[in-house]
Amino acid sequence: MKLRRSGRLVDMTHYLLERPHQLIPLTFFAERYESAKSSISEDLTIIKQTFEQQGIGTVRTLPGAAGGVQYIPKMAAEEAEEVVAYLCEQLSRPDRLLPGGYLYMTDILGDPRIMNKIGRLYASMFADRPVDVVMTIATNGIPLAYAIANFLYVPVVIVRHDNKVTEGPMVSINYVSGSSRRIQTMVLSKRSLAEGANVLIVDDFMKAGGTINGMISLLQEFNGNVSGIGVLVESEEAKERLVDEYISLVKLSGVDVKEKRIAVKKGNYKAFL
Repeated sequence: MKLRRSGRLVDMTHYLLERPHQLIPLTFFAERYESAKSSISEDLTIIKQTFEQQGIGTVRTLPGAAGGVQYIPKMAAEEAEEVVAYLCEQLSRPDRLLPGGYLYMTDILGDPRIMNKIGRLYASMFADRPVDVVMTIATNGIPLAYAIANFLYVPVVIVRHDNKVTEGPMVSINYVSGSSRRIQTMVLSKRSLAEGANVLIVDDFMKAGGTINGMISLLQEFNGNVSGIGVLVESEEAKERLVDEYISLVKLSGVDVKEKRIAVKKGNYKAFL
């Protein structure tokens, strides 16, 4: 389709935003718009400058016969601060306290607007790491995993506590829960993860890290590689941390059930921006 420059810029921007991290040859755009590669390169320069000025991300160009362009989602430090500040404000509300000192987080995990921002923030921090899939455990971590995977343009793999007939042969392991110190089971379909895949592990809440440690052990059964670990909220009260290297957005530093007070602060994410 032959378009004027203004039309090309709009369509090309939309195409790139819909396919983050996908390598797209210049010839594809040249044929799509019936334009010279030099014109396409000029268009991409305009889009790249606009993305970077607006803190949306960048457009990376890879030279050579097998090269092309990639949209890499990014989030500016100022916007990241706003997102985490909002999370801290929301999570410190006394009405979130549940029996046993747990926090109600379902409304946040179910809000596509805030999850979209959280997904882009995590994708920004893991942009330069090889990631083939995002892994989480059912059920609360699923919205977080899909939000991040959307901006990394990779599939989601869901680890479960029980077998599902519809998922075929399963790989099963036992692991020790970091908080309760109980033996639990987690399973993953053999078809859901390729041998040697690079995996980003994410979870909505981490106390001692037993569940994440279990996913790491399960990943070893597939000879997979841990590309990184992302945690939405971590608890500061854990006496023994089973996971060392991870990125958290919020840190739960104290819960007073009697006084109905929740103390939260920013996680360690700033070191990775």
